[in-house]
Amino acid sequence: MSSLLFTPITFKSVELKNRIVVSPMCQYSSVDGFANDWHLVHLGSRAVGGASLIIAEASAVSPEGRISPEDLGIWKDEHIEKLKQITDFITSQGTVPGIQLSHAGRKASTYPAWKGRGQVPFDQGGWQTLGASPIPFHASENPPLELDQAGIDKVISDFADAAQRALKAGFKVIEIHAAHGYLVHQFLSPLSNARQDQYGGSFENRIRFLLEILEGVNKVWPQDLPVFVRISATDWAENGWEEEQSSRLAGILKEKNVSLIDVSTGGLVSNVKIPVGPSYQVPFSAKIKKENEVLTGAVGLITEAGQAESILQNNEADLIIMARELLRDPYFPLHAAHELGEDIAWPIQYDRAKPTL
Repeated sequence: MSSLLFTPITFKSVELKNRIVVSPMCQYSSVDGFANDWHLVHLGSRAVGGASLIIAEASAVSPEGRISPEDLGIWKDEHIEKLKQITDFITSQGTVPGIQLSHAGRKASTYPAWKGRGQVPFDQGGWQTLGASPIPFHASENPPLELDQAGIDKVISDFADAAQRALKAGFKVIEIHAAHGYLVHQFLSPLSNARQDQYGGSFENRIRFLLEILEGVNKVWPQDLPVFVRISATDWAENGWEEEQSSRLAGILKEKNVSLIDVSTGGLVSNVKIPVGPSYQVPFSAKIKKENEVLTGAVGLITEAGQAESILQNNEADLIIMARELLRDPYFPLHAAHELGEDIAWPIQYDRAKPTL
């Protein structure tokens, strides 16, 4: 094949048939953390559509780690059965199932967009949020409870337990969510971490929580299966977490056996000016990849086949991790292959609709 977008890539024992990945996208459609038929059809249709890897949405490692009461969860064994049905179908389509493990921290207990804004009140099913420091995301919100050592240890254990459940559920890739202003990111950034202990202050202290989570996960996750980490390369805010620290962290994560850095931005601070536009986050992926010789994933308003191919050809990323465009078009990979002149297999049930090159 002449296009990089449809060239396979291998992470440890896992081979992806192309470079198009479904980004984890919250569906806010769960009850008590359980996946259901919406998730089966949503994720399954993108497997039929030809993506090589599907990363299931941010899945809470504990009830208090949910972004909203309707978040997907993986904090109890009962969650496994439906997830296994989903991963079995994804796998049957030649696609690799992955899952993002997450704790929302101070951004937990919020309404889905179509139900309102802000925190859910305690008397309506909301809960006390947790954070690196008692600094709320919005000044009008209840401040999070600062995690003490016992609380930190519990979160680390929750991530490891969730990884074990993910394996039983049939996932082949896990991604630790350390981006978008959620709990791990809250420890990384000095704007949300004002701690005076071993988890605050210096760069080394602020990354400690993530490294300890990674250590816990690596103890239970098979060494021949990959672990990704999603980061926000910059807070887009003065005195916050920024690209130089992200690049430095990426080099450390590479040494810790992380297979890919999924490079996003923002989410920690509200009301910041972000220069949103096509491929606006790709330069951060390129910088981290170049400076650390680490594999990266590019995200952010990547919507066209030629655009995705160009990112790969310019060595700015190794995977194209797409969100909104794959909501609009679950079959984007099939269409992109035709546009780039690649003859790839379609599902046999759809073969009569395959265009000729």
